[in-house]
Amino acid sequence: MISRSTLLHLRFPFSFFLLPIYFFALALSPNFTESRLLWSLVIIHLLLYPASNGYNSYFDKDEESIGGLKNPPQVKHDLYIVSLVLDVAAILLGWIYVSKLFAAMLLAYGLISKAYSHPRIRLKKYAIGGWLVVCFFQGFYTLLMAYAGINNFELMNMLTNPKVMWAGVLATAQLLATYPITQVYQHAEDGRRGDHTLSRLLGIRGTFYFAMIFFTATTAGFLVFFHRYFPGVELTFLLMQGPVLIFFFYWFWKVWRNEAAADYTHTMWINFLSGLCLNTFFVYLFLHNSNLVQLFN
Repeated sequence: MISRSTLLHLRFPFSFFLLPIYFFALALSPNFTESRLLWSLVIIHLLLYPASNGYNSYFDKDEESIGGLKNPPQVKHDLYIVSLVLDVAAILLGWIYVSKLFAAMLLAYGLISKAYSHPRIRLKKYAIGGWLVVCFFQGFYTLLMAYAGINNFELMNMLTNPKVMWAGVLATAQLLATYPITQVYQHAEDGRRGDHTLSRLLGIRGTFYFAMIFFTATTAGFLVFFHRYFPGVELTFLLMQGPVLIFFFYWFWKVWRNEAAADYTHTMWINFLSGLCLNTFFVYLFLHNSNLVQLFN
């Protein structure tokens, strides 16, 4: 019997915030089938990500708010077992229903995600290294993994495709900009554990300035990318970013007046708005770039 604590720590709803990378890969995909699309989506977001969440929670043993859980319950040993079972299930199902390459990429992602929190390695305690590794694997690497699963392409097919490579770089750049913001309310607990996250290194206000500069550069990169490969969607992309920007500057104003506003609630709100807007845009981009859009005409 799986405990309620374990189900909560798997944080299935948190996969919503990571969906934009998958939908971005889908929008680029020329060779998808319904079967590969469904299996790759389920395996990544309902098996791989929850397994990673659970494994990291087991070793972090957080007592204060974490992404998707305002009041995390005490972890139990079955969380460790369930997270490993989900990992194995993801790899086996990826091998059987998608491809060997997809399964191998799932395995590599799982190993890296474990290194993030495992006490013998704990990438989380390295401000720059942890930030770069997480953003590369949740961005560039995940986009390639999703693209491989959706299209059943070989690795060299992707690595020699400039559109896919550019998209992967942009996916990582987006995370490089926003990831420190997700750490901004955890300074006290990270400090007690000795985890030197990038947000702690930058400070609370510095984290916001950093995110603003990186986000501006990343947005410019997206606009150039869309102008090159999806002309006509640039304005839609900017409009979909509007709610996120408005909330960001409103939050920054509150933090400037009182740093206590750099809290869990505001962080989850910006995560939700960013996830909602990006998911909506990339689904639109997929429909715009595929024959499925004819169903709505």
